[in-house]
Parts: sequence; structure tokens; C-alpha cells
Amino acid sequence: MTRLRRTKENEVVTQGKRGIEAFIAGMPKAELHVHHVGSASPRVVAELAARHQGLTKVPLDPAALAEYFTFTDFGHFIEVYLSVVDLIRDAEDVRALTYGVAEDMARQNIRYAELTVTPYSSVSRGIPDVAFMEAIEDARKAAEKELGVVLRWCFDIPGEAGLAAAEETARLAVDLAPEGLVSFGLGGPEIGVPRPQFKPYFDRARAAGLHSVPHAGETTGPETVWDALRVLGAERIGHGTQAVKDPSLLDWLGEHRIPLEVCPTSNIATRAVERMEEHPIRQMVDAGLLVTVNSDDPPMFGTDLNTEYAVAARLLDLDEAGVAGLARNAVEASFLDAPGKARIIGEIDQYLAGWDRG
Repeated sequence: MTRLRRTKENEVVTQGKRGIEAFIAGMPKAELHVHHVGSASPRVVAELAARHQGLTKVPLDPAALAEYFTFTDFGHFIEVYLSVVDLIRDAEDVRALTYGVAEDMARQNIRYAELTVTPYSSVSRGIPDVAFMEAIEDARKAAEKELGVVLRWCFDIPGEAGLAAAEETARLAVDLAPEGLVSFGLGGPEIGVPRPQFKPYFDRARAAGLHSVPHAGETTGPETVWDALRVLGAERIGHGTQAVKDPSLLDWLGEHRIPLEVCPTSNIATRAVERMEEHPIRQMVDAGLLVTVNSDDPPMFGTDLNTEYAVAARLLDLDEAGVAGLARNAVEASFLDAPGKARIIGEIDQYLAGWDRG
């Protein structure tokens, strides 16, 4: 893990803020925890809502979506999220949404992303499974060729939909695995959705060569993270916010170098953390954990990956070299192949060196 360098105490804050935000905007980046439907821009959501007018309560006006995407708690977030999922009604919608997400990533200099896709939500609403796979793969290949954005997929179980969804997600991941699929996850609410019940499906996915990346410890305690590690074989933890409450868990995560996919603004928006100043990211870093910065469902939370890096820089008192260290963490923790990792890390290092000379 890259050692994160913090700002000097005497650094002028206003200059540092302007400098760090400009640095982040141009920095090559990777993202590991970002949801497919949750990344649909207000423009794309409004276009889909207009296309399916009369069948949805999602606002048609992009400006009205900011209010619509204001959540009272995690349960309300899931309700709103599923209303957007309902807008995805055919393969054309899937392709348009996916390519639009890649366009937004390209504008942020994101070179590589592992996009969390919930195929069950679309297939169960009538989109043929093969058509769904073809749509995301067509968008993936076009994004790499036309935008320079490399996408890989994590197929996740929507926990709120139960074991039937888990069975179907495992089938889609194992029997119809698209070329870009690298991992298997578990999202949705944690309360009332214990992790151990999903063991058979993770076992099947792991046997097929997929990596295990469940959400855990976002809205429940450290025991959910332990379940993800011990029962589901987690290789990375989505969120892991509550891990800091268990020193033995922090030691285990550090010793086994299990990366955490940290999403600061998301945690505030869903009320998993009350105030940004209380976010445990500093405790994670101080404990020596491999921390990555991510945006989760960026338009829904009024953020993007550049903004999340700026938030992390403030919470951790990082200078440009420290921010570049966070960016290297994401590449290191990714499931990209070794040459791909070396290429992006080389870009980050070259960018930092050029910035320092400037």
C-alpha cells in the first residue's frame, strides 16, 4: 500500500484547496465501487423517464432530480433506487445507460472501473438475459475503443430480493458470464439480510473464478464484515464503515491486506454516518488499511469521483502526493491484470511528476 503523505501544517489552506481540486480533476483514476444504474446521469434518467412517461414517478426534469434524490434513510434510498431501476425496460435502455456512464467517467479521467451491475433487476423485469449481456458488452467495448475507459463487471445480488434473486444472479454470473465479468457481490440493505444465507451462491461464483466483493458493515456492525470475510470469502469489502468499531477486525483487515471500498458522501446521504467530520476514513488509514475512494451512486448523491477524492483529501489532510497514493491504492486493489495495473500506475506517477515540476 502506498504511504499517504499529508499536507504541511503551514500550508496556505485556500491555495491548497484550489491546487488539490485541479490536481484531482486531471489525475488518472480507477474506481472499484460504483453502481451501474446508480451512475445514470440526470440527463440519462430524465431521458428514460420521458421515454417511459406515465409508467414512472421519476421526474422528467433533470433539475427536479436533485430533490427526488434526497434520502431520509437507507430504506428510502433503496425505494428511490428501485424506481430508477424500473426505467430500464429493454436492451436499448441498458446500452444507453451503460455508455452514458462511461462518458461521465471519461470526463473525470477515470481509466478503469469495476461497475457493479444487478442483472436480476433487469432480467426479472422482462429483459431477456442474453440481450442484457449483449447490451452491456457492446457498451463496454465501445467505451474502451472510443473513450479509453476500461470497464469490468461485478454482478451483485440485490439482498432485499432474497434467495431467489441470489439463485438467478449466480446462474447469470456462472452460466452466461460476459467477457468483462470479474467479480460477484451483494448489495442492498444489511439490516434483516444476514450474509451467511448467501454462502452457496458465493461458493458457486468463486468456484467459477469470480472474486468475492460483498457490501458489509455499512449500516450494521463489524459482525457483518466478519461474516463477509469468513463465510463469503470476501477479497474486498464494500464500505466497511463500521469496521473501526472492532480493533481485532482492523488488525485482521490490515494483516490480510483486504481493501476497503470507502464512499464518504454516500455514507452521509444514506445516514450510515451522521456528519462528514465523523467519517471513519482517517481511523482506517491510521490503522494501516488499504483504503480506496469511490462514489457509489454518484448522481443520486450529488457527487462524482473527483469530488470524493477532494473530500478524502480534506478528511485526511493530504497533499497532491497523498492523493496520488490513494489513486494507486485503487489500482492495486483492482482485479485488472498486471500489465494494466502497471500502465495506470505509471500514468499516475507521470502525472504527479509533471505536476511537481510545474
